Amino acid sequence: MTHVTGDTAGLKPHQLKELERLARKRVFPEEVISRDLARSLCGLSTDLNRQLGLLIHRSGEVETVIVGDHDRIVIPPLSTLRTAGGRLRGLRCVHTTFGRAGITDEDVMDMACLRLDLMSALTMADGLPHLLHTAHLLPEAVDGRDWSELAPAHPAAQAQSCLALIESLEEEFVRARPLKAVDQGQDRAILISVATGSPGETAESLAELAELARSAGVQVLDRVSQRRKTVNPRFLLGKGKLMEIMLRSLRLGANLLIFDQELTPSQIRTVTEHTDLRVIDRTQLILDIFASRALSREGKLQIEMAQLKYLLPRLSSRDDALSRLTGGIGARGPGETKLEIDRRRINDRITRLAKDLKTVGEERFHRRSRRRKRDVPVISLVGYTNAGKSTLLNTLTRSRIKAEDLLFATLDPTSRRLRFPKDMEVIITDTVGFIRNLPADLLKAFASTLEELHEADLLVHVIDVANPAHAEQEEVVDGLLRQLELENIPCLRVFNKIDLLDEEIRERVARRDGVAVSALDETTLAPFLERAQAILQRAVGVGAQAERDPAAGSGNGPLRT
Repeated sequence: MTHVTGDTAGLKPHQLKELERLARKRVFPEEVISRDLARSLCGLSTDLNRQLGLLIHRSGEVETVIVGDHDRIVIPPLSTLRTAGGRLRGLRCVHTTFGRAGITDEDVMDMACLRLDLMSALTMADGLPHLLHTAHLLPEAVDGRDWSELAPAHPAAQAQSCLALIESLEEEFVRARPLKAVDQGQDRAILISVATGSPGETAESLAELAELARSAGVQVLDRVSQRRKTVNPRFLLGKGKLMEIMLRSLRLGANLLIFDQELTPSQIRTVTEHTDLRVIDRTQLILDIFASRALSREGKLQIEMAQLKYLLPRLSSRDDALSRLTGGIGARGPGETKLEIDRRRINDRITRLAKDLKTVGEERFHRRSRRRKRDVPVISLVGYTNAGKSTLLNTLTRSRIKAEDLLFATLDPTSRRLRFPKDMEVIITDTVGFIRNLPADLLKAFASTLEELHEADLLVHVIDVANPAHAEQEEVVDGLLRQLELENIPCLRVFNKIDLLDEEIRERVARRDGVAVSALDETTLAPFLERAQAILQRAVGVGAQAERDPAAGSGNGPLRT
């Protein structure tokens, strides 16, 4: 159904009727705009002294009439139909313009970001149509430009078939990316980083973002980075780069943009309004991974709280439904908008989750108290995500905890009993992995889980030395341990995945303070067990445990649980 939108304030009733009458006109599909419609559009635009725009469907129906001001029009949010598979929108925009400027950079930006079939600017002379300037996107860049402009023509003298041009362009766009390949329900993303740091740091961060996307089941189609002295407060990146990204998304069949930096609510809203793709940031991606991996009741409560705290400042009032009023007998004034109700409900839910987490935390505290009464030392495995903590626990205790080559493959803390070679029994706990720029709300939500670390007698910092960025990852974990005030607990560094290193690097690792192991190879773990037991005996004085429990020496191997 056709509707009139834009800056309609101050228009008289008969002018609104003229706009509605304009919307009921039809265009031959072969024409960008008909001669009759162009004349009516220019006459009304001149009378109002405002730019007017039309969104015309390929069938020739006018879908939307846009009222602007003297200098520009603002295209409203469009339907997401026909935006997958490298297809164009199925709509073309024709708008009037005062002066002889023709197609502007803003026109090209709107055309690229909204995947419009065509963008046309109609110049006027004495209230009548003068020349129609039309531009379209290109499947491949020509001379460094991703769009092309047709020769200006009078609306009454259009030589080229509009429909044939659009269909041929769309065929070229989908040829390299068939519809069946991209319309299969999987998210296909372009990763974006806008950084002020060094190129090396940006590349490492984008590589990690790609691993996060893989863990979430997202197919990464491309990576785009832009270095800026200062970050654009509205778009984060420049408008020209945003247009380039939108053209890439059209050519590659992308349906998702993932930013490496955390976006403010206004930035998400602005980028979303200027594109037809879903937009998320690194924090939202991590929260989504956690939500899909949490299995325990406590883990699910923690994730829901973090997601609600992230969502609360990002609630938007773009939908007209949010302005509906509520109330009843005794209500005075406008009452509450739907947006305010949503915020109140989220705050109520956060309060309820906090109470539930407090209860779960008390239960966890009682379990720790009972464990302390039995004088069983506790070892906590910490480290960067995907460093091999769960694999190490499985090998040490012959367990079958889920361990995959994915970031955050396991979230819920898992504890197992472990017997050391010299008649000593401990509890070893696997914890959630750390990552750089860990969302603050997520860290707060997992506070009750991370309290387990304060009860540990020994922290085992597992480091993936086969990762080229292992030094930076090690610093991230050390920083988070300091933030959690855990630096006073004894810490043993375990350099994992030495089987993937060459001899020279392996010797260099062996000279560091710690033990080198391969979590997949049980035969490499003896030095780790000896060092861990020695540290525990010095730290908590549990050497007498064997005397209190003579049966503890009856084990037949260091890995017995």
